[in-house]
Amino acid sequence: MADPAMSVTPYWELTFDADGDPDTGRRHRLLAEVVDRGVKDLVVFSHGWNSDRSGATRLYSSFFAPFPQLAPAARLGYVGVVWPSMRFSDEPIPDFPRSVAAEMPPRPVLDKDTRHALLETFPGRATVIDQLSRLLDQQPPEEAELEEFGRLVRMLVDVVPPGPQALFAADTLAEGVPQDEPEMFAGSAATVCEEFARALAHLESPDGVEGFALPNPWDGAHELLRQGTYYAMKRRAGTVGERGLGRVIGQLAKAAPGVRVHLVGHSFGGRLVSFALRGLPEGVRTVKSVTLLQGAFSHYAFATRLPHDTRAGGVLQGQQNRVDGPLVCCFSSHDSALGTLYPLASRMAGDAQGVAAFDLGRTLGAKWGAMGHDGVQAVPDTPSFKLADAFRKLPAKGCVNVDAAAVVRRGGPPSGAHSDICHRELAQLVLAAGRIH
Repeated sequence: MADPAMSVTPYWELTFDADGDPDTGRRHRLLAEVVDRGVKDLVVFSHGWNSDRSGATRLYSSFFAPFPQLAPAARLGYVGVVWPSMRFSDEPIPDFPRSVAAEMPPRPVLDKDTRHALLETFPGRATVIDQLSRLLDQQPPEEAELEEFGRLVRMLVDVVPPGPQALFAADTLAEGVPQDEPEMFAGSAATVCEEFARALAHLESPDGVEGFALPNPWDGAHELLRQGTYYAMKRRAGTVGERGLGRVIGQLAKAAPGVRVHLVGHSFGGRLVSFALRGLPEGVRTVKSVTLLQGAFSHYAFATRLPHDTRAGGVLQGQQNRVDGPLVCCFSSHDSALGTLYPLASRMAGDAQGVAAFDLGRTLGAKWGAMGHDGVQAVPDTPSFKLADAFRKLPAKGCVNVDAAAVVRRGGPPSGAHSDICHRELAQLVLAAGRIH
């Protein structure tokens, strides 16, 4: 039966908890029905930061809508991955109704929708969230209160979790050891809040006409909370990808060995589907393409060696070889969430690089940049194309970068065009990567 909220059929949903455990009923339904429905190519899409299941469903319905017309003869099936992440409610999503991307009060107040999302995403942390909300509301002038805010953020997101989950937050490994934790947790919270506040002021007035007033450090504190939350989502995406989706794809390969799988991920969902490659059982070759849309993880994740540290490599080095087809990374210079804020949040403890000029392409961005800002880096023989040229030039294997700035361009601060992904051209790119006709 078709889902009235979904633009395409057949459509299945895979739901995972924070540890990567699937909803068994939904998993069994997919495994049991995919062959009976005559599916040849299965497009599996994972959202990134997101507030709830209804928001994820809207995203999937909008993105999938052009597929039947673009490939009318293909025997397509569709899967939406739902996992526990969250989006701050002040981040606009182009073309989405106000109920999903509403106009919110100015920073640094923690609006009720974001507070509710925090309570849902971090169960058992209500007292901490109340304290964070109180500090943002009162904005005490003492530097010690900013330091206390940083301590509470660290407590909320469990920066150093027990067990192996810490490995899922790492982007790079040095001789098998994960990188240090970000400076936003390890250093002075007051200093980090001031840096975030300056970055936000620059995004909102890039021409420098915001006046002579110093940015409010509590604006930066609000951003520290956002970025701290996303650090937890980044870790969770890796966990769900490797321990959850990767295993389900392995089970699907047994139940329906003739079905070709095409993975698509937006933002942290790009990290999730990439880590799913690491979770594939040995010998599984059913993944025929991967498309990363504004991937919110390190551009060095697939590198064997880092340009600035030859002892270290990406946490996903070589995983593109698990794909029997290309791994396509879409990026856009209009994505300010990844171009400005991600490098600030990702800078490691002990790195003294400053951001005074906000020329992050030459400073922090070069070292701590994201896939969705400038594509896969330090992987030899990775070609790069403009979106208009990519459809006829995609290689049959390996990593490929696609500059999607021609369509991924709309959105205001603080995230810019990060969520501007529902375009016919990007749907066409997924089909081209998967050689779906």
